[in-house]
Amino acid sequence: MFSIDKRAVGIGEPTFIIAEISGNHHQKYEEAEKLVRAAKDAGADAVKLQTYTPETITLDVDNDYFRVKGKDQPDDWKGERLWDLYELAHTPWDWQPRLKKVADELGILLFSSPFDDTAVDFLEREVGVDLYKIASYEAVHIPLLRRVAQTGKPIIISIGFASEEEAGLAIETLHENGARDIAILHCVTAYADMPDLVAMNLATIEDIRERFDVVSGFSDNNAGILVPTIAAVQYGASIVEKHLTLSRGDGGPDARFSLEPHELSEMVQRIRVGEKKGVEAAIKGIGTMDDVRTANGKVNYGPASEAERENRVFRPSIWAQEDIEKGDSFTKKNIRVCRPSYGLPPKLWDSVLGKRATIAIARGEPLTADKVA
Repeated sequence: MFSIDKRAVGIGEPTFIIAEISGNHHQKYEEAEKLVRAAKDAGADAVKLQTYTPETITLDVDNDYFRVKGKDQPDDWKGERLWDLYELAHTPWDWQPRLKKVADELGILLFSSPFDDTAVDFLEREVGVDLYKIASYEAVHIPLLRRVAQTGKPIIISIGFASEEEAGLAIETLHENGARDIAILHCVTAYADMPDLVAMNLATIEDIRERFDVVSGFSDNNAGILVPTIAAVQYGASIVEKHLTLSRGDGGPDARFSLEPHELSEMVQRIRVGEKKGVEAAIKGIGTMDDVRTANGKVNYGPASEAERENRVFRPSIWAQEDIEKGDSFTKKNIRVCRPSYGLPPKLWDSVLGKRATIAIARGEPLTADKVA
């Protein structure tokens, strides 16, 4: 158990409920502010942003590596460049101090997920967040985990794509670099309109808590309120995170699996009822005890469905960000960690720096083992 903004979080305490804005503001500041207010009105404890730009999360390259593909990807994503999608979805950085001020005035905690060191520096210097979130995709981004841990602030990390070994390395990295208060969220990142209860594997929530001795919770990147309600009330998720949009009909990169304000409000109310009266009262009218048992599943680390396995490609890896000649040393100037995941894993960053290229490597090519000597 630990405290977030003077609020105790852990077993026996009310579920800490987070509304994720993501890209549901459609690049309009007024919508972003309305989402912060809607999160407060719905009874959420916190609202979360994402702090990145296309430049800080990927490369401006037009090759096959950097285009969305896969049979389970949304039709409006397929073939698009990652750069262009992140340009559409990112939250402008100059908004974020303003949104933090609005949240402070409303009495709701605002924090963010950074995706590189420059984002952490910005959140520390310009926004003044009291808490950090590491996204599921970034759970393997060891250099980023080090930087966030060095702030000494509480950290929530989703491990939707992480194996047990990767989750363990992430937690070890956070502890070794100064993090004391850590919460780990089981995360199902299928982005499904109709969640598959069999693939929820909510038994993992308790296993995380016991295996890693941390506060555990649930981040749900799927539609609906049934699964997060069950996760909180029946399976002990101390933290629940859901995406929020003003209206799914407005579209946007995350709209189809986001909650509208009235749905978020209903989820909050059901969780609060469940905390007092149990899971049957919490899910009355939207689910059954058979649903509860089905959602239990099994303890599972890593992707549980084909859609999740496909999405794993959007994790970061090591890339050439400049043309590199054969024999050149790898430096922080000519290589970087960014999305997608065709290159060496970020945990190898330190061991790659200073080594030499075995062949010429073009900008926008992944760093692979055969290219490093």
